[in-house]
Amino acid sequence: MSLTAGTGPFGEKPAGRFNFTPDPPGAAIYWEPVPVRIRALVDGQTVADSRGVHLLHETGHLPVWYFPQADVREDVLVPSDKRTRCPFKGEASYRSLRVGSRFVADAVWTYEEPLDSVAFIAGYLAFYWDKVDVWLVEDTPAVAHPRDPYHRIDVYDTSRHVRVLLDGEVLADSVNAKVLVETGLPPRFYLPHRDVQMRLLEPSETTTQCAYKGTASHFGALGHDDVAWTYAEPLHDGEPVRELIAFYDDRVELELDAPAEAESHHPGLVERLVAEEHHMEAIAKEGYEPATMPILLVVIAVAVGVIVVIALAVSITVYYLA
Repeated sequence: MSLTAGTGPFGEKPAGRFNFTPDPPGAAIYWEPVPVRIRALVDGQTVADSRGVHLLHETGHLPVWYFPQADVREDVLVPSDKRTRCPFKGEASYRSLRVGSRFVADAVWTYEEPLDSVAFIAGYLAFYWDKVDVWLVEDTPAVAHPRDPYHRIDVYDTSRHVRVLLDGEVLADSVNAKVLVETGLPPRFYLPHRDVQMRLLEPSETTTQCAYKGTASHFGALGHDDVAWTYAEPLHDGEPVRELIAFYDDRVELELDAPAEAESHHPGLVERLVAEEHHMEAIAKEGYEPATMPILLVVIAVAVGVIVVIALAVSITVYYLA
């Protein structure tokens, strides 16, 4: 996500509010230089390599890297008849890629004659993210999309009581969660395995990628697909939630600051004494319970026997002393 997507301030559904009405998606454009080297590889070959990339931010869209034309290999570009028009940037023309025997259709676009308001994008080319095999920032692979330099992730320990239910079944119950707060997204609560009913979770083949946290694997539960996820090998920003479990709050019932479950409540000493007092009052009113009668008779018999033995012992002692 980014400042221009999701619930970010220039996204489609901002979480906050301005004292003016933001422009619609695509209307506001911000262009800034990227201070690191960016490379694009297809079929093992570098097709673009630049220290002069710019990042284009556009309201309602994820940011995009634009390469100076001189830093893109001309010999792998194949002209295309495809054209599209953006009301805020102008007409885009396209190029395909031919790398060895590999052909990637309409992988690149450029604005040869952009609108005057964005004249600065002339002479730059952009690539569809998923039509490039490998993206490198310096020598580090990038995933999902270009990172927004204004994006932020914070992870906090929390003792809030978090419960997760699905079809009335408790999937998780924890006061040991971590809450991950990320630009443009709602807070996510990550729970340790010991507080999750792992026996109810079924590993899924689904994986998703986050540019900041890495690749997430998913879990289904109780016949529902992909209700939870985890980062087994996270990127740096996701390290605090390594191997913890998070749930989609629109696919499960997520209770925050939930009351303790009745079945897990253990009465204290005062409660037990009050219950015992009530029990004894009921016995006093209704007589001894039938189940206690045999025990009571045994106790009385034993007591009488003890008294008789003590009386005999005293009598014999007195007789001999006399």
